[in-house]
Amino acid sequence: PLPPPKPAASATPAAALPAPLDNTRSVLVIDDDPHTRDLMVRFLQKEGFSPQTAADGRQGLLMAQQLRPALITLDVMMPEVDGWSVLTALKADPALADIPVMMITMTEEHDKGFALGASEFLTKPVDYPRLSSLLREYCPTPGDRPVLVVEDDEITRHLLRRNLEREGYTVAVAPNGRAALELIRLRLPSIILLDLMMPEMDGFAFAQAVRGRKDLRDVPVIVLTAKDLTEEDKARLTGSVTGILQKQTLTPENLQSELRAALARHLPAQPKA
Repeated sequence: PLPPPKPAASATPAAALPAPLDNTRSVLVIDDDPHTRDLMVRFLQKEGFSPQTAADGRQGLLMAQQLRPALITLDVMMPEVDGWSVLTALKADPALADIPVMMITMTEEHDKGFALGASEFLTKPVDYPRLSSLLREYCPTPGDRPVLVVEDDEITRHLLRRNLEREGYTVAVAPNGRAALELIRLRLPSIILLDLMMPEMDGFAFAQAVRGRKDLRDVPVIVLTAKDLTEEDKARLTGSVTGILQKQTLTPENLQSELRAALARHLPAQPKA
């Protein structure tokens, strides 16, 4: 394990970090150059993000664990713990592995970075228009991403809706697959959270119906279930769902992580207002 970070006067003190109110707009900047950090902070704030900064790799890893940001920008050339080591550690941590990491570099080692799990590369001096475009791609505004919750249990529906709206998402709810298809007719969702065991039209039939529609084929479907899935169940879901989460172990944190990962993989870049 890496030792605790050394304090850095010009970076955000890790021990004093407040939890961001909206992690979907939180960006962690890991860079040893104070001038670069300052420029990035001002740019990110102008773009509507909540930036936090770390002056070295050790501090960056600690802050990533505390913040769980929506995105990380990571300098490659840093003393003691370089960007490659930080990237490797991030991708080895299941709680952080889905966070997109943009490498900021003066080198051309793109193949190495992609092999280690980097999402994008930016060359110093930073091309800020390109960074703006990438931010819109990887961190779309939550309100632009309606989440459809398909769940027959009223209490679970309420809890999911409350947690998602607290994170800034627009939420629609349906008690079964048939009602969900009616809602979709009115407004296409960007992601679907799906229970399996429901009356009228269960999750299996709904997932197949969604994948049978051309306008819904690219919409991520995440199953939330208390059912112990058999091999037959898994076979029925193969190709129809993006992920499966067990309700018994579901937490707001791992739900948010799954949502961010699915949206980053499937959403196109949003046009700038």
